[in-house]
Amino acid sequence: MASYAVIGATSWGVTLAWLLSRNEHDITLITRDRDEEREVTKRRGLARLPEVRLGAHVSVLHASAAAGSPDGVVVAVPAQSLRATVQATHLAHVPVLSAAKGIEHGTGLLMSEVLRDLGWRAESIAVLSGPNLAHEIAKGLPAASVVASAGPGLAASWQRALSGGAFRAYTSGDVVGVELGGAFKNVIAIAAGAAWGLSFGANAVATIMTRGLAEMTRLGTAMGARPLTFQGLAGVGDLAATCFSPLSRNRRLGELLAQGKTPGEALAAIGEAVEGAATAPVALALARRYAIDLPIAEQVVAVLEGRRDVRAAMTELLSRPLKPETGGPTG
Repeated sequence: MASYAVIGATSWGVTLAWLLSRNEHDITLITRDRDEEREVTKRRGLARLPEVRLGAHVSVLHASAAAGSPDGVVVAVPAQSLRATVQATHLAHVPVLSAAKGIEHGTGLLMSEVLRDLGWRAESIAVLSGPNLAHEIAKGLPAASVVASAGPGLAASWQRALSGGAFRAYTSGDVVGVELGGAFKNVIAIAAGAAWGLSFGANAVATIMTRGLAEMTRLGTAMGARPLTFQGLAGVGDLAATCFSPLSRNRRLGELLAQGKTPGEALAAIGEAVEGAATAPVALALARRYAIDLPIAEQVVAVLEGRRDVRAAMTELLSRPLKPETGGPTG
């Protein structure tokens, strides 16, 4: 069996460490500091993820104490802290799997691009995305994901390492599409959550989800992704889970905003990273760079920046000019 380091004692990081260890790989879970190391070691997991109890194949170390040369490293930290967190580990010599879903502020870089900035070769980088709610996977409920890498061999190696039981991984060669789908779906889920919070019903949420998928596809193809990727697990699959599941923090943010909380109040109430809040303005900046229209993302940003309330944002979307669904002379 192989040895892996998992950077990030997040809900998703702990779940991935558990998935890998279940296949009898030796895992080092790397925490932020000594306090987090002690807490995770004592609980053999996280208080907020009671479904997981880490077994004997998992050791827990804080970042400054972690050493050695694992066969691979998994990065499962919030996107906006990935650069600083990973830079301190000095693991750019081993294959890496990014499980972070976001776009970096300031640079507009996807996580694979940040990793290249930090010294990884493109052929050593893989990315993971899909409809993967940590609590459900930790309960042993069926789930699937997709691993993308520039060459098929790396994606296949991570596929074998993670798959087992009720969890199944597929492979892809579309790194940009898989990453962008995982990042952008969080933005759309905030709008879906707002619709839930306003009691607009499933029809409205399905409409937001579908039109959000169109936005995701437009931006992704402009950035070089394959359109069909967005019809798969990292696109519509992840989008559906995030928009419809009450476990989604991004959906929850939208619900709280619809209830009248400010963005700061809503984020504080959730108490964990809500990737869509950070990704939305960066995605909108990318859209402007590529001259792409993203009306849902635009309204999400307006609400997060306090320039529009949720009901006004929904009204703005509904009052847009009529057009064909899939483009055409008037669309």
